[in-house]
Amino acid sequence: MRNVSKVYNPKSSHWVGDGFLVYPLFTHMDEVDKGTNPFLMLDYAAPQYFEPNNGQPRGVGEHPHKGFETVTIAYAGEVEHRDSTGGGGVIKQGDVQWMTAGAGVTHQEFHSKEFSQKGGLFEMVQLWVNLPKAHKNTQPKYQHLPKERIPVVSIGDGEARIIAGEYENARGAASTFTPLNVWDISIKEDGKITLDLPASHNLSLVILRGNVIINNSQKASETQLVRFENASGAVIIKAMGGEAKILLLSGEPIDEPVVGYGPFVMNTKEEINQAIDDYRRGEFGQIPVEN
Repeated sequence: MRNVSKVYNPKSSHWVGDGFLVYPLFTHMDEVDKGTNPFLMLDYAAPQYFEPNNGQPRGVGEHPHKGFETVTIAYAGEVEHRDSTGGGGVIKQGDVQWMTAGAGVTHQEFHSKEFSQKGGLFEMVQLWVNLPKAHKNTQPKYQHLPKERIPVVSIGDGEARIIAGEYENARGAASTFTPLNVWDISIKEDGKITLDLPASHNLSLVILRGNVIINNSQKASETQLVRFENASGAVIIKAMGGEAKILLLSGEPIDEPVVGYGPFVMNTKEEINQAIDDYRRGEFGQIPVEN
């Protein structure tokens, strides 16, 4: 079997803007390398109820990104996204947004108007995916992946939504620049699944809900990050005492330097300085004014 390397607890929760109370599971800016390359960062907005808000929707105003991709997975609630390429829309429950910042983009993310007016349960994951040097200046693009387009496959006593990558004959809805898998997995109460990922992939599991036991020995629970050794072998996951919800992340590591500064991720400090200058000169564009 592919053994567990370590289980990490999240850092304390904090607000991103006024609409996202998140638990940071890992980040490229952390002093501890959690072995998640090519994934840079993951914030989990655990289930939280928001009262109806008839004023300005809660969220995060205009801000830049460059050199990587942002992925937003909506488990509950709705987010409205707009960016300087003209891309955007409402990410509804079950939908995924995959935005390639590439050469530079500005965007904003707020609770949708409908969700703000009604209120309700809100649960999201935001993931940052690195781009290799050859594609860090690629043209920005936006992939809206409605839940109807995301393949669902059966795995043992559960099922997986293949957001990116592939499982047997199912190919993920997202196009990616490097080989990786992003699977949204559900396991039935006291159910068991077996996974076998490429040995060349870094492999991590994010336990979003429930309690599990891995390879018949290692326990993990909600909001924990499980990191695996780089080796071949199957991974057995059993839900304990109820259903379990897991986000699987695996990918070929990008063997290049990672230099991060806030919303920019490049290969050198000089490239970071250039990104800052480009943004200040307005080269990332502006979000179109709503009619």
